[in-house]
Amino acid sequence: MTRPTESLPPDYFDGIYAGNPDPWGFTTSAYEAAKYDATLAALSRDTYGEALEVGCSIGVLTRRLAERCTRLLSLDVAETAIAAARARCADSPHVAFLRAAVPDAWPPGRFDLILVSEVLYFFTRADLARLAGHMVQAVKPGADIVLVHWIGETNYPLSGDDAVEALIAGTAGTLEPYRQTRTDRYRLDVLRTIGATP
Repeated sequence: MTRPTESLPPDYFDGIYAGNPDPWGFTTSAYEAAKYDATLAALSRDTYGEALEVGCSIGVLTRRLAERCTRLLSLDVAETAIAAARARCADSPHVAFLRAAVPDAWPPGRFDLILVSEVLYFFTRADLARLAGHMVQAVKPGADIVLVHWIGETNYPLSGDDAVEALIAGTAGTLEPYRQTRTDRYRLDVLRTIGATP
């Protein structure tokens, strides 16, 4: 298999949503629902003051995550996905949405929680290094960084394992793995600022 040598561009995702408003079955998949349950169970706090979700898609997880955040900023590269997420969370005024392609368009601010679910393998190692640099600058002391990624075969620039390990390596010295779990289909990694109290 020949992997792409560039990070996947926004128009790749625009094309996916143009063909299917829920291309990964987020609203119907029992697998996705169970994975969301595990993601939320991995959060160490009942409530986060400032949270960032990178890759919100159509907002199914966003809606659930919003219940655990005082303020939540959710990003995606596809306008169709952002519009669907905004509609799904219309009754949650503390959730803001931004169309942004990271790492180029990283938002300002510092966060208690950064959630990155099913997106890291879309990037090259070089872009993951840039993304890691943004995260290091954006975390508050004691922040949680939650990474959830498919570990099966992909035709993206990286596999789930390679992408997650590259990000962890890029944040070394500031962040460290706090909790890591694997199922037969995905891995869930929680990073914390070094020296943070469990």
